[in-house]
Amino acid sequence: MLHQLMSLLSLPFSRNKLSILNYHQVLAKPDPLRPWEPDRTKFDWHMALLSRHFRPLPLIEALDRIEDGTLPARAVCVTLDDGYLNNLEVALPILDRYQIPATVFVATAFSGGDNMWNDRIIDLLASMKTDTIDLEPVGLGRCTLNSVTTRRQLANQIISQLKYLAFEDRLKKVDELYAVNGSISETRKMMRPVEVAKLSRAGIEIGGHTHNHPILKGMTPDQQREEIGRNKALLEAWTGKPVLGFAYPNGRFGKDMDTQNLSMIRALGFRYAVSTDAGYTTRDSDRFALRRFTPWDAIALKFHARMLLNLWANAAPGSDDRAKTF
Repeated sequence: MLHQLMSLLSLPFSRNKLSILNYHQVLAKPDPLRPWEPDRTKFDWHMALLSRHFRPLPLIEALDRIEDGTLPARAVCVTLDDGYLNNLEVALPILDRYQIPATVFVATAFSGGDNMWNDRIIDLLASMKTDTIDLEPVGLGRCTLNSVTTRRQLANQIISQLKYLAFEDRLKKVDELYAVNGSISETRKMMRPVEVAKLSRAGIEIGGHTHNHPILKGMTPDQQREEIGRNKALLEAWTGKPVLGFAYPNGRFGKDMDTQNLSMIRALGFRYAVSTDAGYTTRDSDRFALRRFTPWDAIALKFHARMLLNLWANAAPGSDDRAKTF
């Protein structure tokens, strides 16, 4: 009853406003080193709530409807970044169950079988069977692993330290960490091209996310064109469909991308691009810096309330407070 009342009260505040939700992985089961990622059960009730109290739309359709003034109240779009295999194996059946469209933004370099560098760091910390780890390659020396919390904190510290390096340097540092800590088996986390195509055939929009997932700000125009253009061309070849949308890696305006990057996305033929700055989208929003957020509450009522608060608040620059923005 309370949910219905909240939805009714939101009607005046939600007209002509679009909420775009930002996910990454949808895990088969909870992972203590990735508490920010929803598991199957949590994502299921997220989608059930959206289906019951909001109006889920394909992102490109929602943007068209904003332009022509037909966007319904409580409109929402679901997006997932990076191209994880669990988007196909775990998220897609749930999206289908509730008939919720979605967009998946894929970083194509990782479709060859390698995991993303940040996941490799987390998996290294999770896999260590000893109570110490050698983190000398990142200047931390030998560290004690006495709890899950310690492992998670170290992973976050290393990720933060390497995030703004050139992607070649990030990969080199991660390889060094693996080399000094012995051989550790890695489970593939990312979709291969055939799986990206399968997701596309299932009705999921596939968007661009660069090839190697670099921070775009500060890259030369030629570097940007290579990263983004190569990504777009590969995805279009794999799916046989035009790639219309793009998600900026990390995606915080002023820190991770700037007006030059927005201009490049426009010039390369995309129709829109999404950031990770929190807020909502209106007809006045920059189509190449659309805002996204996701309420990460563990309780449905709080999730619903935060969805509504996002619509009531001004679309001022901001960001969600998760530990990960990949």
